Amino acid sequence: MKTLLFFVACFFVIYSGQAAPKKSQRVLVYTKNGPGYVHDNIASAVACFQGLGKAHQIQVDVSDDPAVFTEENLAKYQALIFTSTNNNVFNSDEQRLAFRHYVEAGGGFVGVHSVTGTERNWPWFKMMIGETFSWHAKFQPFRILNIQASHPSMQGVPVRWEKEDECYFGKELYPGIQVLMMHDLSSLDVKQADLVNQYAGSFKGYFPAVWTQKFQGGHVWVTTLGHDKANYQDPVYVNHVWQGLKFVLDCVKGIDYSKAKSVRFDEGIWVQ
Repeated sequence: MKTLLFFVACFFVIYSGQAAPKKSQRVLVYTKNGPGYVHDNIASAVACFQGLGKAHQIQVDVSDDPAVFTEENLAKYQALIFTSTNNNVFNSDEQRLAFRHYVEAGGGFVGVHSVTGTERNWPWFKMMIGETFSWHAKFQPFRILNIQASHPSMQGVPVRWEKEDECYFGKELYPGIQVLMMHDLSSLDVKQADLVNQYAGSFKGYFPAVWTQKFQGGHVWVTTLGHDKANYQDPVYVNHVWQGLKFVLDCVKGIDYSKAKSVRFDEGIWVQ
């Protein structure tokens, strides 16, 4: 009888463990743009992330209202997705501090395309992104090279990716980023060679296109690709942004504001 009860107990533990519901995940897609150029890809990007949410059982909230940036509200999210945001996207320094605290508390951040042009006057944010936008070559076919194919966010991403896009350049590159993909500058239209050489700066032949970093407690993944709204229906590109989001979600273990150290949004970085 004891033996029978033992096997019944084991059966219950094993199968009840397998039946345990998966912890729900929730992300915020933020689309605010300040004064200046606004991409026409934003609605397509939102639909893309909503589709990924349905496919992977992730709740996707969407907003362009800076009022969502409070610590209480952000604590609900495992990742914030800024898709083709540009220029100033917060209305107050209190909102900026709430965003910074979220990152310091272990939050996730995914930045898409013109995100590198966001909050250009906030040094901490630019370091969190990894660079700030300087210029892009005209929309054209060119080559992007996957130089970290074994990285979790590069699963299914072409090693040599020939696609039409804008080749983005940045300045003030933060030394902490890990570059995953790079623009092959030799594949760009030679008619813009002088400008390419100018904005490539100290880089020669290649320039960062996709990168990740652990920054001030948070988990960051950025792609400069995705100018054309048609990208967000292209399975190769959709997989690219999904792998980035999945990587960030896998990194985030919870939001713990006791780890948020900053008193002001514009403080310098601290060294872990």
